[in-house]
Amino acid sequence: MDVTLYTDGACSGNPGPGGWAAVLIAGDRTKEISGFDAATTNNRMEIMAVIEGLKALRAPSTVHVHSDSSYVVNAFRKRWLDNWQRNGWRTSSGKPVENQDLWRELLACAAPHRVVFGWVEGHANDKMNNRCDELARLAIKERAGIGQ
Repeated sequence: MDVTLYTDGACSGNPGPGGWAAVLIAGDRTKEISGFDAATTNNRMEIMAVIEGLKALRAPSTVHVHSDSSYVVNAFRKRWLDNWQRNGWRTSSGKPVENQDLWRELLACAAPHRVVFGWVEGHANDKMNNRCDELARLAIKERAGIGQ
């Protein structure tokens, strides 16, 4: 099955309360999911959106992930994750990789699928990216009572 997965994360302050959202599209079916973390960073919410989107899949699929996070997209497209793992979860400068717990979880969630990452410009004219941004910010507003 082919699935299109749009994702986005948001944070009120960085760190601060955060939200994530994903929109999954398979054929004529669309599913929206979102969540909240009381104390997090924007990067963590960007990764969490992909994790939760992949967790929502019921069967191995070809997944086309669309994210406005260069951090997430480049981790795969530029093979940063491969290098981090090869270097014992250390960056090229020898520092521990940030958000290692989520990167490991993301790799595990992606394993049963064929996942292709693409970058979309945030806050532009991509309808589904804008919808994810709206859902992520709404999660913060509803759970933390913070206007976005």
